[in-house]
Amino acid sequence: MSATDRARDPLVESSTPLTDEERARYARQLALPGFGEQAQRRLAAARVLVIGAGGLGTPVLAALAAAGVGTAGAIGVVDDDTVETSNLHRQLLHRAVDVGRPKTASAAAAMREINPAVRVHEHRERLTADNAVRLLRGYDLVIDGSDNFDTRYLVCDTAGMLGIPTVWGAVLGFTGQVSVFWPPHGPSYRDLHPDAPSGAATCATGGVLGMVCHAVGAVMAAEAVKLVTGVGRTLFGRLLLCDALDMTWRTVTLTRDPGGVAAPGGIAGPASVADPLGLICGPFPDPTALPAVLTPSTLARELAETDGLVVIDVRDAEETAGILPGSHRVPLSLLAEAPEIDTIDPSRPVVTVCASGVRAARAAAQLAARGFRDVRSLAGAVTAVHPAADPGV
Repeated sequence: MSATDRARDPLVESSTPLTDEERARYARQLALPGFGEQAQRRLAAARVLVIGAGGLGTPVLAALAAAGVGTAGAIGVVDDDTVETSNLHRQLLHRAVDVGRPKTASAAAAMREINPAVRVHEHRERLTADNAVRLLRGYDLVIDGSDNFDTRYLVCDTAGMLGIPTVWGAVLGFTGQVSVFWPPHGPSYRDLHPDAPSGAATCATGGVLGMVCHAVGAVMAAEAVKLVTGVGRTLFGRLLLCDALDMTWRTVTLTRDPGGVAAPGGIAGPASVADPLGLICGPFPDPTALPAVLTPSTLARELAETDGLVVIDVRDAEETAGILPGSHRVPLSLLAEAPEIDTIDPSRPVVTVCASGVRAARAAAQLAARGFRDVRSLAGAVTAVHPAADPGV
């Protein structure tokens, strides 16, 4: 199974059955081949965090709300800014009467007008290294509509540590870009931009066509819907480029930098790249050779609902005093010869975990080679599953 194929697996479990009112509201989506009620129920259960309620965030938020995302889960909005007159030509959720109002409040109110059932969580604060883990933890995926490199690197590193995919987009002038990142199973934002370009233009200095924001935001929302439902092929490992002046769309292959180093979750980039969370660690394995992965939220659900699930924590003992209740501690360096592994029935479902997802992926590959038939790795930090696994507990 390739990394791209793995990205097609549904990210979210289904919510409760749809009501008659919901079937009527989403009838045109339900009629799509390969979509149906199960996909709609996954959208309802999804917890999606959107960074920025501006040029990209507003079309994303409007599309997600209209599609029924977060009616049983939630849509989170992170932004500490207020609506300005210069925003109105492209940020369609905000109106003239909203000038001076917090963008999260303006966006949340507009989303509820589009779909009264949507659950919106306002995070009226700026994303920083101090709050990034707290804000992203608990969401199934993050959509990065930020407008600066510092925030994009921070989203990249934090999502990688927590094991959640990122839908990323950027616009400038008449052009836009979109991709999907989910290391260590493919490239990250640091592979696209190993270093922040010095003196790079911004929308404030270089301008932007509002319609480009709307088009790119719609693509970002569509990528999020595909990730949640498992429908279609995402931009995982590809970069979509839009040029509105020529009216062209093209994709290019985006690959991981094999010479880089990886932060937890497989975030790659040269050692000279700023690492705001202090997460730099060793290189990550070939994603095409890895067994399947699962997110922290999925593992938490399976631990609560599945009997016989075996969890193997491959961190070293000195990394933390705590592990998930009932899990086995077998450091990766000892896994090949650990007698404890021989006592585990290879037909039982096994999940390997670590501090980042990188060693867990390696461990899962080793166990699969030893004959374990149902082995997966946790994509991200085990501390995102349960506080009992936090360092020092």
